[in-house]
Amino acid sequence: MSAEIETRLNELGIELPQAVAPVANYVPFVVTGSTLHISGQLPMESGKVAVTGHVGKEVDVAAAQRAAELCAINILAQAKAALGGDLGRIRRLVKINGFVASTPEFTEQHLVINGASNLLANVLGEAGKHARAAVGMASLPFNAAVEIDAILEIA
Repeated sequence: MSAEIETRLNELGIELPQAVAPVANYVPFVVTGSTLHISGQLPMESGKVAVTGHVGKEVDVAAAQRAAELCAINILAQAKAALGGDLGRIRRLVKINGFVASTPEFTEQHLVINGASNLLANVLGEAGKHARAAVGMASLPFNAAVEIDAILEIA
């Protein structure tokens, strides 16, 4: 399956970055039994937060969906690091939790997190279909527009 995932990434024009190191007192992932928990990932690109601000004010839905895609790419990068480079060990993406920095009036957090859900399903195939939450937040670290964490079942 690892080759299939790498092929899908290539077809989508996605090159996974190096997994981002944590910036506080936590670890980027935890493996317990057959479960991989990945800490919240921000929309990092080229070493910085690529999409900042509040959705519904400074950030539109399309830019926020791109932020969610970047979070998903960083989730995959963390998974690759956690699994010794072998994404084929992913049996199933169980759940993602999507946090959207948004104005009180904004109610389309689900559309924003679709950016991540669609990317993960496209990359992981059937194993990428997952449960999720999509919630609005007053603010996120580093003024990021989106943050997403993940739980995966692994071999």
